[in-house]
Amino acid sequence: MLDKQKIILDLFQAYYDARKNKRNTLNQLDFEFNLESNLINLWEELINDKYEVWRSIYFIQNHPVKREVFAWSFRDRVVHHLIYNYISLIFEKEFIYDSYSCRIWKWTSFGIKRVNRFIRSCSENYTKDAYVLKLDISGYFMSINKDILFEKIEKVLKNNKIQWIFPSSREWQNINPGWQTKKEFYDFLLNLIYKVIYNDCTKNSIFKWKREDYIWLPKNKSLFFGKPNCWLPIWNLTSQLFSNIYLSDFDKFVKQELSPDTIKSGLFYWRYVDDLIIINQDKDFLVWVIEKIKNHLNDKLWLTLHPDKIYLQHYSKWVLFLWSYIKPYRNYIRKRTVWYFYWKVQQLNTELKNNDFNLDDKISRDFLSIINSYLGMMGHYKSYKIRKKILLNQVSVYFWKYFYVSDWFGKAGKKKNDMMWKLEKAENDLFKKREECKKKKK
Repeated sequence: MLDKQKIILDLFQAYYDARKNKRNTLNQLDFEFNLESNLINLWEELINDKYEVWRSIYFIQNHPVKREVFAWSFRDRVVHHLIYNYISLIFEKEFIYDSYSCRIWKWTSFGIKRVNRFIRSCSENYTKDAYVLKLDISGYFMSINKDILFEKIEKVLKNNKIQWIFPSSREWQNINPGWQTKKEFYDFLLNLIYKVIYNDCTKNSIFKWKREDYIWLPKNKSLFFGKPNCWLPIWNLTSQLFSNIYLSDFDKFVKQELSPDTIKSGLFYWRYVDDLIIINQDKDFLVWVIEKIKNHLNDKLWLTLHPDKIYLQHYSKWVLFLWSYIKPYRNYIRKRTVWYFYWKVQQLNTELKNNDFNLDDKISRDFLSIINSYLGMMGHYKSYKIRKKILLNQVSVYFWKYFYVSDWFGKAGKKKNDMMWKLEKAENDLFKKREECKKKKK
């Protein structure tokens, strides 16, 4: 029999994971209003094999690039986190070290530093020639074949001994080993994954978009024009995990079969979702690699390389990757990110001006979260002069009335008014008196 008590406990943990950074959304608040009953109803649907995906909300996102978004209900997001907590550690063993996106401790800044390290290693600290090959898969999420994906997941789960994972600790546990390998749990988990993968979110969705936004959306970026049985919605947590699973065998093919001992300096390989980077000292070898990768993707995974996004260049000609320009001895922030920061500052200036005498805590928190998120991201690159220029020349006088910036222009904070200073001084004085009394008693 399926251990139903364990599943309800993990469902609660999946809810706590799903609500992070979603506490103020309407879907989350509506679900939390009747939390216990909603989770119990969802649990009953899961264990009785009656779970069905609800309607998703469809809209167009314009920044940083135009994409269509299918926002699943919060109830379904809880199920996504439940699946992720069960299988993520199982598939971590299947991934190579240098595949990124939706993996613990594998954020973009870390990946960019790894690429920089690869270039330095291959060029022997910029003393020898090295070439960087950048590739991109055309319409990756629109081309993922669901049958191939599900077959890969089923194969890995079948070959691995399914163990119970406690999501709160993210560690393998050797508790109740007799139940862990039962076929009931395997069938329950696989059936749940099947429903998520094969759900057609283009049907019966709630549309919230402007006609002019949809007209300018390329057809190769729309699920409505995708191949039959060949797409996944981009923004789901499970889709990010499944995208890594889909290319896990391809990563091993590149690392093991395309890197013989005869090539110069070895082969340095890095992947972030559908963006690939390969570094080697032999330019002719990298030209040969392009055809091998193209054929393998087409034959095994039904994917194609983007013909306009194949770049082969010397490392000294700077490498534009993700949000940075990688150059010898230094990394710079991408110009598009700087423009977005400038544009956001102008919007916040207008909002501060309109709320000059009624600046509440919510507006202050929103303002600081946006400013500090950009400053924190730009702090990983050579961007001191850019941060200084924007904060000194572009922010309005209303900003300096309520906020301050650190000396290195890396963090912004809210100024304290006179009442807050008096309260803090009174607390410090009271603390000093208590300490003096304790010393006298001793």
